[in-house]
Amino acid sequence: MTPLIAARAYGAAIKQSETLGKGDSAAGTDFGAMLRGAMENTVKSTQNAETLMTQQASGKAELIDAVTAVANAETSLQSVIAIRDQVISAYQEIMRMSI
Repeated sequence: MTPLIAARAYGAAIKQSETLGKGDSAAGTDFGAMLRGAMENTVKSTQNAETLMTQQASGKAELIDAVTAVANAETSLQSVIAIRDQVISAYQEIMRMSI
């Protein structure tokens, strides 16, 4: 993992927690809800990119719009993968701890 990917993942997590934290700030943000929201955003951006690629192939959309959507989907996916890697790393570290 590169520092750029880690920084993007951190920024996406902060943005996601701010979005989710607006509803119930007293109880704090649920980590599972934050991950679920990140996955949903990633799926939506990927679907949007696929739609724009199809429209561009048929001449109904501009190339720059399709390329921008694909880049956004890629960034979103890289962020989710970086978060997943950090969660797995934290889990492995906890499992190594002696009781």
